Amino acid sequence: MFGMDNHNDSNPASVLRFGPYAFHLRQRLILEGDRQLRMGGRALDILQLLVERAGRVVTKEQLIAWVWPTSVVEEINLRVHIAALRRALRDGENGQRYIVNVPQCGYSFIAPVHHDSIGQVVFESLQAPQHNLPARLTPVTGRDALVGGLVRQMPLCRLMTVTGPAGVGKTTVALRVAELLLEHFRDGVWRVDLALVDDTTPLLEHILNTLDVDLATLTSRHALLVLDNCEHLREQCRAVVRRLLDAGPRLSVLATSREALQLGLETLQPLRPLTVPKSSALLSVQEAMSYSAVQLFVSRARTRQQGFTLREQDLAAVCDICRKLDGLPLAIELAVTQIDALALVGLQAQLGNCLQLLSHGRRTAVPRHQTLTAALDWSYQCLGEQEQLALQRLSMFKKAFTLEDALSASTCAQLPASALVAVIAQLAGKSLLAVEQGSALVRYRMLNTTRSYASAQIAPSDFDYRHVQSGSRASSGLLAEQFVE
Repeated sequence: MFGMDNHNDSNPASVLRFGPYAFHLRQRLILEGDRQLRMGGRALDILQLLVERAGRVVTKEQLIAWVWPTSVVEEINLRVHIAALRRALRDGENGQRYIVNVPQCGYSFIAPVHHDSIGQVVFESLQAPQHNLPARLTPVTGRDALVGGLVRQMPLCRLMTVTGPAGVGKTTVALRVAELLLEHFRDGVWRVDLALVDDTTPLLEHILNTLDVDLATLTSRHALLVLDNCEHLREQCRAVVRRLLDAGPRLSVLATSREALQLGLETLQPLRPLTVPKSSALLSVQEAMSYSAVQLFVSRARTRQQGFTLREQDLAAVCDICRKLDGLPLAIELAVTQIDALALVGLQAQLGNCLQLLSHGRRTAVPRHQTLTAALDWSYQCLGEQEQLALQRLSMFKKAFTLEDALSASTCAQLPASALVAVIAQLAGKSLLAVEQGSALVRYRMLNTTRSYASAQIAPSDFDYRHVQSGSRASSGLLAEQFVE
């Protein structure tokens, strides 16, 4: 395939030795003496290809085609794995080099390699990689640069929180980062899904029970703890994380939450939606595929329809679908499940009621990720009454709006102006409003999917957002054009 001859099947060697390492091909593990190196499956695929062709250049295209044969990935994904391999092999320490970059071409494995046709027996008693991460069934699309940055930052910070709106892919990114950091944390990477915990459960006790350790054992380890879905237990999480980090100097925490935990050691990583083409853009297929939302749509469509390709005549529909779904990975993935029944044109036509379209769930996903409505329910139910009311009233705005716009249109007896200012800041902090910093004014914007959901929560007797009080600035033509689809 792609000029790559004599790969594993025709190579009689079962063990490839280089430096202090032994790469056991059949068992797919690497030993340094009797210590097993921890690295992911794709990293092993890349290393095997390079080691079997030691002394030769393997192009980037060949590596990507071999490791990701059915997926659309960016080159940064390859670079992240190469960097992880170099860290695992301590490439460059004591003058020993293994993998070098050949500019504008690819990579080459330059250390001497010895081939053994009969390798030493590797017993099952060898320590397995220490983690409880779920198996990743699909590639991570459009997040290579972000993931690479987090992989580099995480070993240098104690607490990283990935924040963002429902469906943006916080869990996906965190688990990918954790997977790439397996070889860095000597005592493993451990995930605790807090979506399964209610506020009556002692959180620290739940974490220790999940990992089957006591507090002294956990805090004495060089490990990464992934706390997933912290938003509904924010106060408990803040207290527990502070206690763990104070007690465990080599323990690091990677959290996902729709809002920051607000701890002194916390580094925030806001997660934005995938990139989408502007409605005014006239694109070729190649240009459209440079947008990560389109990449994800095409990648997932290929799993539904064998041989699916993005054609010129499909560009307008696919780009429109990605825009109306805000570039949210969960929304795009759910929409693609309907492509067999509706085809592209039908899928595009149904986006006027995107929540109904996205109500068809993924039965293998956790409940909050089975439908977009479930994901938004999860956020909405965590809000206070004033926050829920403000979200409903702000759903009138189709476009970005200023604080003055919001005060003119949304104040009421239950939500006076003095309270609304604070509530808008809270909604932004909880990733339900996006903040756009302009040269003069701060503007807020609600995602289309969130706006549809919030509008659907308005009781018929509550407040007709299609009619605004006369005499207010909101009744001007400048603002009123935002209210009605």
